[in-house]
Order: sequence, then C-alpha cells, then structure tokens
Amino acid sequence: MNIWLINHYAVPPQYYPLARPTDFARNLMALGHQVTIFAASTVHNSDRNLITDGRAFREETVDGVHYVYVRCRDYQGNGLKRILNMCEFAAKLPAVCAKYPKPDAIVATSMPPMSCAMGLRLAKKYGCRAVAEIADLWPESIIAYDIAGPNNPAVIALRHLEKWIYTHADAIVFTMEGAYDYILEQGWEKAVPREKVYYINNGVDLERFDYNKEHFILDDADLDDPELFKVVYTGSIRQVNNLGLLLDAAKCVQDPRIRFLIWGDGDELAALKERVEREKIANVRFKGRVEKKYIPAITCRADLNLAHNTPTPLFRFGISFNKLFDYLAAGRPVLSDFPCPYNPAVQHGAGIDVAQPSPENIARAVETMAGMDENSRRRYGENARKTAEIYDFRQLTRQLLAILEA
Repeated sequence: MNIWLINHYAVPPQYYPLARPTDFARNLMALGHQVTIFAASTVHNSDRNLITDGRAFREETVDGVHYVYVRCRDYQGNGLKRILNMCEFAAKLPAVCAKYPKPDAIVATSMPPMSCAMGLRLAKKYGCRAVAEIADLWPESIIAYDIAGPNNPAVIALRHLEKWIYTHADAIVFTMEGAYDYILEQGWEKAVPREKVYYINNGVDLERFDYNKEHFILDDADLDDPELFKVVYTGSIRQVNNLGLLLDAAKCVQDPRIRFLIWGDGDELAALKERVEREKIANVRFKGRVEKKYIPAITCRADLNLAHNTPTPLFRFGISFNKLFDYLAAGRPVLSDFPCPYNPAVQHGAGIDVAQPSPENIARAVETMAGMDENSRRRYGENARKTAEIYDFRQLTRQLLAILEA
C-alpha cells in the first residue's frame, strides 16, 4: 500500500520529540508498504523552520523515512500566529500532495482538526481509505483547561468540525481508550457507530529501548546507591506539570531512604531548585535534561517510576503520555498520582494510582511502595514489562494496518 500520514507536528524526532508517526512509518515500511509523512515546516516549541529559502515544500529522508515539509509561517506560543499556522498548513496541503502518487490510504491526525479534516477531503478526492487519528480532543481540551467556555463561538465552530471529522472518516483511531465515552457524552452515537472507533495508544519501540539501555548508560551516584529507594520522574518542568506538588509530597515523606530524582527541563526549573534550597527539601534532586536515549538506563534503575501530571477532567477518557510507556518498558513499578479509569499501568497490575492527589496522599503511596517486600514490587515490575509488550510499536502498527486494510 501507498500510505500517507498527515500530521502537522510530525517532523523527525531529532527536531521535535513526537516519535509516533515515525515509528508507524518505519514499521509499515518494514512490512513492505510505502509511507510518506506530510508535516508543517515549523518545529513546535521552537523558533526553527525547516524551510528558510521560500520554497513551497521540501522533501527529506531521515533514517529511511520520507518526510515532506509544507512551508508555513513562524509562530511562538499559542496566539493568533499559531492558529494561522494551523490553517495555512491545511490550506496548502492539496497543492503539495498533488505532486505525489495517489495514496491507497490516508491517516490524518488531529490535533489540529483543520489538517485532519483536509486529510479526509483528500482521501475522498483520491478515492482511498480515510482514517482520522485523534491524539487530542479539540475543542474539549480548550474547555477543560479554561481557555474558552462551551458557548464560545470558536468552540462551537470547532465542535461542528470535530463531528464532521468523526462522521466522514472511514475509521477513527483514538489514543484514549475511553474515547467512545466521549462520543456518548456528546450524543453522537447514531452518527458515529462504535464499530468505526478504534483504540491505539502511544507506545514504545522495545528493541530500541533495550538497545539504548545497554549502550547509553548515565553515571549517577543516586541511581547507583543501593541504600536509597529511588523515585524517578522524567519529563518537562513547566507550570502545567505542577512539579511543586512533588516538592510538597517530598516534604511529607518520613522514610529517610526515599529520594526523588527529577530529570527534565523547563521554565519552572530555576524556581523549583531555588525552593528546594530555601525550604531545605533534602530528599529531592534535580538532574537536568538528558537526551532521550539515556532515559531507559535511568528508568530501569529506579525503584519506582512516577507518572506525574496535573489532574484534568480529560483523564476520564484515558491517557496517552509517552513517558508512561518508557516506564512500563523499564520493568519497574509505576505510581500514577492522578485518577484515571483507563490507566494501562493500573489496569495491568503494573502499579498503583492516587485517587485524591494531595501531597500527603502521594507521600503515603510512595512510602507504601517503598515498604513492600521485594517479591511484591517484582510482580509489579514484571507486569509493567508485559504491558509494554502489548504497546510495542510493532504490535500497534499491526493494529493500524488491519484498520487500513479493512
């Protein structure tokens, strides 16, 4: 099959850490299929543009994967320029796609919904299978994060576009397991029957994870200290991540063996480090940012990997954090400090969650895991690795291919 993956943000992972479309492309190619990824030339969360000479589009092959970048205007943050960037990518897609051989299937990703809708229109034009991949619930996310209310004209317009996508796609792939709960909440079950809705979460390339674990080992005295119970967090350190809650929880921990080890960077890092010094929080260490290839060697040496996030009503439909699948692949217990009815780690017995994530409750959960006997923690770790095998991208790609060939 000739398969197009249309994803606004799907530049190579060396530019922006969105590996899902690239992993699908690699595995589909390994199964004998031809794949092209269409993405905007702008690199999200940076000031980089992959086209600087005025060309309408540019091709690049990276590690065997064929990318086509569509020239779009630069933007910073989440203002008007970003919205114009989204619209521009969708508007320019037809002219760029017309220069390539007709596809047999198109997978068009939302967020943003504009390019997803355009992907479905192109699929109709070319008479091929149209799959909408929903990685973010827009406009529900806008409402959940209090950016706009449900009666805002922009939200209403996006809601109409969202329903149009769901009804016009041949199949819908959600990264959230409880997505059909959302369809039911909207009252769209007649227009969007359950049989056209599928669930493929994010995942992990276990072969690459295991290779990196053996070949990219980070020297760290805390990780190598057998006397410590090591609680590891990896990820962004921004206001939305609310790492301040972890500092509050660390202050409530009584067990002197427990140490929180935090890898990552972001605009909150300096303030949090200053707080650790000011409040003399002795059981927290900020380790800074590391390349992703070092994450396996870090998470595999943890005693407990911490899936931390700020609770949001969106979690009632499921979660799709990339870091969660790295934690599962590490074969170590996972603690999730937020409630979610569709949490793969909890569902498969790979860890526990905190239903009411106060500092005291998070501290008690950490101390509970630290106080478990080795056999109990080992069972959590074994279940974690078995769960990662379910979410290995080779398995996920087979699921996607079955949808494309249906």
